[in-house]
Amino acid sequence: MLELLAPAGSMQALTAAVYGGANAVYLGFGDFNARRNAKNFTREEVEQGVALCHLHGVKVYLTMNTLLTDRELPAAAEFAAQASAMGIDAVLVQDLGVLRMLRQTVPDLPVHASTQMSVHTLDGAKLAADLGMTRVVLARELDRSQIEHICAHSPIEVEVFVHGALCMCYSGQCFFSSVIGGRSGNRGLCAQPCRMMYGWNGKADSYPLSLKDMSLAGHLKQLDEIGVTCVKLEGRMKRPEYVSIVTGVYSRAIREGREPTARELEMLRQAFSRDGFTDGYFMDNKGPHMFGIRREEEEPKELFAQARAAYEGKQPGTVSVYMSADIRADRPARVQAWDEDGNRVQVDGPVPEPARSVPLTQEKVSAQLERTGGTAFVCRGVQVQVDEGLSLPLSALNALRRELLDKLSQCRTALPQRRENKFVPAPARANRNDAPRVTVSVRNAQQITPELLACKPAMLYVPCEEGAAHPDKVEQAMAAGVPVGAILPRIFWDRERESVVRDLEKMRELGVSDALVATPGAIRLAKEMGFALRADFGLGVFNSLTLEQLGELGFVSATASFELRLAQIRDLCKNMDVELMAYGRLPLMITENCIVHNHTGKHSCHQTSLLTDRKGERFPVVKAYGCRNEILNARTLYLADKRADWDALGLWAARLYFTTESPEQCAQILREYIHPSAVAPEGITRGLYYRAVE
Repeated sequence: MLELLAPAGSMQALTAAVYGGANAVYLGFGDFNARRNAKNFTREEVEQGVALCHLHGVKVYLTMNTLLTDRELPAAAEFAAQASAMGIDAVLVQDLGVLRMLRQTVPDLPVHASTQMSVHTLDGAKLAADLGMTRVVLARELDRSQIEHICAHSPIEVEVFVHGALCMCYSGQCFFSSVIGGRSGNRGLCAQPCRMMYGWNGKADSYPLSLKDMSLAGHLKQLDEIGVTCVKLEGRMKRPEYVSIVTGVYSRAIREGREPTARELEMLRQAFSRDGFTDGYFMDNKGPHMFGIRREEEEPKELFAQARAAYEGKQPGTVSVYMSADIRADRPARVQAWDEDGNRVQVDGPVPEPARSVPLTQEKVSAQLERTGGTAFVCRGVQVQVDEGLSLPLSALNALRRELLDKLSQCRTALPQRRENKFVPAPARANRNDAPRVTVSVRNAQQITPELLACKPAMLYVPCEEGAAHPDKVEQAMAAGVPVGAILPRIFWDRERESVVRDLEKMRELGVSDALVATPGAIRLAKEMGFALRADFGLGVFNSLTLEQLGELGFVSATASFELRLAQIRDLCKNMDVELMAYGRLPLMITENCIVHNHTGKHSCHQTSLLTDRKGERFPVVKAYGCRNEILNARTLYLADKRADWDALGLWAARLYFTTESPEQCAQILREYIHPSAVAPEGITRGLYYRAVE
C-alpha cells in the first residue's frame, strides 16, 4: 500500500497529519530547509512530534534540502546529530556536500534525495543509490510512463508529489528569486516570482508562470500499481486545517483502495486551489490549461471547523493492539499486549482473592482491557484465562491496562541507537596563484567562428546536439587547438536518453573527451560513456564538501554556484579546477511547459521571445532541449572590468556564457575578457558576487 507523506509546518499541522491518517510527515527544524519562511520547529517540538508520530506508527522525515556554505556545515552537522538522536527516520537533502557530511557524522541515519536534487531519470535514481540514499523524490514534471520506467528499474524507493503547489521551474534549477531579488529558493527563501504578473509585447498583463496546484487524486491506484513507494502532499506553509482535510481525503482513499469521491474532491478544492487543479504533467498533457492563480474566496468555515475538531479533539486510536490476561489462584494476575510491529510487553498485578459474591468472568476482564479510548491504541482482540471463583477489582484491571499500554507506548517511541562521529571539514588546500584562463560556452554552433577560436579559449563547451549536428564546427575548434567539451542537456527524460547518447557518441568520434553535466542523471550517463566529468552550475557547488564528493565521483572541474559571493568562492578548498560564471545572461528558470507555445499556439521557440515583468524588464525566453524553455536574465552579467577581483580567487577559469549574442558579439566579448578595459557597458549586472544572497 502507498505510504502517504504529509507536510508539517507546525505542531498543530503535525497533529492534523497524524490524526488525519498520514503514514509519515516531513518537517523543517532550524535554518537548513527549503521552507525557512515557515514557522518550523523548535528542538522541544521535534522531540514531542517524533514521540507522537512514532506512537502512532508514523515516520518523521527531516528536510535539510538547501545549499549550505562551508561556514554553515559545522552547525548543520550538530543539528543532524541532534535529529538522529531524537529518532528522525530520514533526512531529505539537495546538497552533495550536506550528503557527504551526513554520511560522515551520522552514518546510520537514512537519507532521501529531495526533489531539489532535480532527479528526473533512472540514471539519476541510480546515482542516488550509488551515493547511499534509500529513496528518491522525483521531479514533479514527469509523466506516468517515465515514473513507471524509473519505478520498474530503480534500486531504491521512489516518492512522487501528488497534491499541492507546482513550481514553474524544475526544483533545484531555479535562480529567478535569487538573481532578481536576492532570496534564493535553493536556500529556502524563494520569493515566488512565478506568481507575479508578466506578459509579452512589453505589457505585464497576465500570469504565464503561475501553474495551478497539482492533484493526482484520481490516479492513486495507478501510482500503486506502477511501483511508487510514497505519495507526497505539498504544504508546509499551509494552515493545519488544510493539512487535516487533504491528508484525510488521501488517507481514506488509499486505505480503502479507491479514488476520492466527488464530495472529497470538492473538499480539496475548498481547502486551497488556484483555479482548480491540474494533472497535466502526469498525463503528459501540457499547455495553457495548466495555469491559474489563487482567487480570494470566502473561507469554508464549516469545513475548517470540522478539520479543527478532528485534530484538536481526543487522540484517535490508530494502532492495532492485541491483549491477553492470565488470572489464576495464588499467583499475580498477568496481562500482555503486543502490536503488529513486533513489540510485546507484560505487566503483573495483584493476586486475585476468592470471590465473596459475584466471581470474575472472561467477559468482564475483556471489557476492561478493551477500553483503550483516548489512547493511540485500538484493541483488536483479547485472550482471557480466568480460574473460577476469583475476584479482582475492576480498578486493578484498569490500572493493569494503563500500565500495559504505557509500556507498549514506551517501546514504540524508544529512540534508536545510532553512531555519531565528529564533523571533519574538507582539508585545506592552497589556491592556485596563476591567472584564470577563459572558457566559453555557446548555445548554437553559429556562434563558433574563426575570430572566436583565434582567441584560444581554454575550453569551448558546445551543446551535444549542436556539436553532433555541426561536426565541422567541432573539427574547426579542435584544429585550432581549442579543446571542446560536450554540454549535456540539463533536463532530458529517459525517453530522450537514446538521442542524447547518439549525439555524445558523434562528439566522441570527433575527439571530444570532456562532458559538462548539470544534474545527477547526466553524471552517471557521461561517466558510463567514458567522458571526463566537469560540473556545471546546475549541480549547486556551494561548499568544499561538494567538491570533495564530486572528486570522489571522478570530476576534473566544477563550476562554482553563481549564488556565492566572490569571497566565498575564494575560500573554497579546491581539490579540482574551479570555474566562475563571469559573463552572460544567467539562466533563471528551465521549464517543462513551453510558455511561448502557450502564448502563440505555435512552435516558434527557435526565435527569442521577450517576457516582460511589472517593472518593464524584458527576459529572453529561449528553447531548451526538447520542447522546453529557458528563461534568461534581463541584464547581462559582466565582469571583464573586474579582472583583478576574480584573478584573486584561485580559479582555473572564468566562463563566458553565450546565449542570445551574435557570432560577432561573442568574439568581441571574448577579446574584452582577454584584454579587459576599465570601463563596463551600461545596463549590466554584477550578479550576486558582491552581495550576499539570503
